[in-house]
Amino acid sequence: MKLEIIGFNIESCITAQEAGADRIELCDNPAEGGTTPSYGFIKAARNLLQIELYVMIRPRGGDFLYNEAEFEIMKADIEMCRKLNCDGVVLGMLTASGKIDTKKCKSLVSYAHPLGVTFHRAFDRTTNPIESLEDIITIGCERILTSGLQAKAVGGQQLIKELIFHANERIIIMPGSGITSENIISLAENTGAVEFHSSAGMNKSSEMKYMNEAMNEQMKYTAVNKDEVSKMRKLLQTNFT
Repeated sequence: MKLEIIGFNIESCITAQEAGADRIELCDNPAEGGTTPSYGFIKAARNLLQIELYVMIRPRGGDFLYNEAEFEIMKADIEMCRKLNCDGVVLGMLTASGKIDTKKCKSLVSYAHPLGVTFHRAFDRTTNPIESLEDIITIGCERILTSGLQAKAVGGQQLIKELIFHANERIIIMPGSGITSENIISLAENTGAVEFHSSAGMNKSSEMKYMNEAMNEQMKYTAVNKDEVSKMRKLLQTNFT
């Protein structure tokens, strides 16, 4: 059983590692669902983490239909991750009709070698999940992050189970979105999943002693809840070892 935690800042990466996470998905911009982090952030995370580090390759928020200029940006960011000795990258591209952009994705997977590749929740925006599963296997990705085409993984449990059955150990299906210590065991039992993705997030208030009230800002940021990660890790160990 593996537990992947999203790291939106270096503090969260360190916290997740200390709490027992197996892998970090490194991202920027939580409000946009995660975009590619900066060079400095990736370098710092690689220097400070002993666990696996996978980096989001997403040049902007919004949809997953990228133009040629954005495609070149993704290639450059993948090259950066290779040079910084990351373990893998997280990516996904779709066509306008809601299918996997197999040509460009295969090119990116090849470009990323020898790094591992996770296909992210662009999968949840496809028209045919079983067809998309087969396409992603052909492309050469090692796992798919999915909520079962629903907003939260709990709502997509049945499809996640079907995907795991159809995958037949050819690729890892990793549930994500809304996974907490309250539902991770039931998700594991109901789907057969062996890897899980969670933000374990909480809002953390600024420690500034002075605030300009005229700015009308709360100055909070997304951080990892160490207790929540520890709970999920302990639950997985207790129930599946």
